[in-house]
Amino acid sequence: MSRVLKGCLLLLSIAASHAGAVSTATITKALGIPADDSTIAYDVNARGQVAAVVEDENGRRRAVLFEKGALTSMGSLGGDYSEARAINRSGQVAGAAQRTDGRWRAFMYDRSGGMRDIGTLGGPGSFGMAINDAGHVAGYADNLDGDYRAFLYSGTGAMTDLGTLGGKISYAAGVNNLGQVVGTAALSSNYRHAFIWDANRGMVDLGTLGGRSSSATAINDAGVVVGASETGDRRWRAFLHDGTRMVDLGALIGYGSSYATDINNAGHVVGTVLIGDERRSFVWRDGVMTVHRGGKGLHLTNSINDVEQVIGATYSRKLEAATMRSTARPVVDHGGSKFLLSVIVTLLAAAALVLYRRRYRGIDINNVALV
Repeated sequence: MSRVLKGCLLLLSIAASHAGAVSTATITKALGIPADDSTIAYDVNARGQVAAVVEDENGRRRAVLFEKGALTSMGSLGGDYSEARAINRSGQVAGAAQRTDGRWRAFMYDRSGGMRDIGTLGGPGSFGMAINDAGHVAGYADNLDGDYRAFLYSGTGAMTDLGTLGGKISYAAGVNNLGQVVGTAALSSNYRHAFIWDANRGMVDLGTLGGRSSSATAINDAGVVVGASETGDRRWRAFLHDGTRMVDLGALIGYGSSYATDINNAGHVVGTVLIGDERRSFVWRDGVMTVHRGGKGLHLTNSINDVEQVIGATYSRKLEAATMRSTARPVVDHGGSKFLLSVIVTLLAAAALVLYRRRYRGIDINNVALV
């Protein structure tokens, strides 16, 4: 190998190390999705099954399941729209779909039974947000007074109204395998606080980081809760509640507004940072906070499973469902790497031409037969 070629390959390896590892992989390529359709992945189980939504160019959304490179439509409840929000270990999915009358109803889906309506709290609508391994669904539904209330559905019978914190409304966003539910509920003052609910204690206020409002989004099997809270200076910060106190994860980021969206059973937390119009994704893992810059990680960061896959969507012209490892290093652009790579390509081409000329020196290649 020539010195020029060796030098070029060395420069190429240096440039690659400076550019950093690619942190995301789009999972919707080559699945037969029309080129203009957008996709968002909301949840992923340890088997790699993904609950997602496909939106066409007219804004019509439908619930789908990604599995082993294939896409399965979950069907409908008679209407044109559906959304899949959560999936459990066995592949059961929770979400919501429109009926023929246009009302949204919470559903459960599995391959054997398809999509089925799980009812309401007496009012016209409901929405499924989370599901545990026992097939228990949490979400929110209209009651007879027309107010949204957090519910838990055990798989049979009627939904259970989880109540409020003194106000009129509540929303459930997560449920673990112990049947504990988390979400957001109104106080009598009409401010909203994060809550945890279980069958023994009922609904418990988790408080705030010093501000007026907070919201819980997920809970793991150890009972650790994540979400976002307003602080005393009216900023929003991602939090972790360990059962005794609320920990400010956003302080580890140090800028922007942050929102935790999920936690796995190892206690690893994912979420989003907003800085003006820019969205960044974060992973808090083993006490270390990692932030992926806008365009270098997930644009939407929705979930993390127990095998460390982080799920959501990237954005370039449209949203595309994507996953990254929780251990992925942030991609870093040092400003000159693209120019350096273009120089290297030119040098490699020149080196190849030198080698070509040396190899065929003294030979009239016009007279060589092509086999």
